[in-house]
Amino acid sequence: MTAAPPAIPQPPHAGRPPVALTIAGSDPSGGAGIQADLKTFSALGAYGTSVITALTAQNTTGVTGIQLIPATFVTEQLQTLVADVRIDAIKIGMLATREVADAVADFLRANPHDVVVLDPVMVATSGDRLLTKEAVEAIRRLLPLAGLVTPNVDEAADLLDAEPATDVAGLVEQARAIVELGARRVLVKGGHLADQRTAIDVFIGDGVEEVLSGPRIDTSNTHGTGCTLSSAIAALRARDPDWLAATAAAKQWLTSAIAAADLLDIGKGHGPVHHFHQWWDQPAG
Repeated sequence: MTAAPPAIPQPPHAGRPPVALTIAGSDPSGGAGIQADLKTFSALGAYGTSVITALTAQNTTGVTGIQLIPATFVTEQLQTLVADVRIDAIKIGMLATREVADAVADFLRANPHDVVVLDPVMVATSGDRLLTKEAVEAIRRLLPLAGLVTPNVDEAADLLDAEPATDVAGLVEQARAIVELGARRVLVKGGHLADQRTAIDVFIGDGVEEVLSGPRIDTSNTHGTGCTLSSAIAALRARDPDWLAATAAAKQWLTSAIAAADLLDIGKGHGPVHHFHQWWDQPAG
């Protein structure tokens, strides 16, 4: 039985899809990073482009090595791409080092863009650190250059040099504090909160404070959820001028991708979400 394809919004310009750029690291297992972003863009009707900031040796159980890309070459990738290709939305993920974060900041200052989603990737689902502590201050300098920042509980605490939030009130407080650091909009993701039956995220921006809730899916296959959510927001925001609406729609789509994750049966650890859950054949029920 074939699932019906998703209802994709019409592109902003007739005859062509929006073009989304991911600036992030590579995940050979395909669940996170560049690979997850490109899958997400495709699933949501955007043409994906990419600039790689780091190579990782990882699978669903952990990260065994990271090979950094020189900041000068990250800049060369960016400049070469935008000299030729129109970019409608940008997602920023793993930057790894201060030098790369500063290079991306310099690029955004020279090429300002309204649709920039910054996912401050610091620690993988497996617990492996993906951002040097020296780079955290550089990430803070990126905040005003992004349209939306999407830290999880631990990443928000890192950005604020504070203890992680333990409840929804704490999420709201930390979201406000990140806005005070210079972010225009922030989505603090509460998926890591303990003893929650629902997945709670807090959106603040454009004069709005909104608690977004969804069902918590009982699965260990959550590898790359942060990457996938931020790239989904970028893809949808390229077509919808409303940041909150695009964020809520992306969260709903991700919930469905997590709900279908067990169908993939990839790896022995935290498997990926099912990016193409609305497109691929499903087993007969």
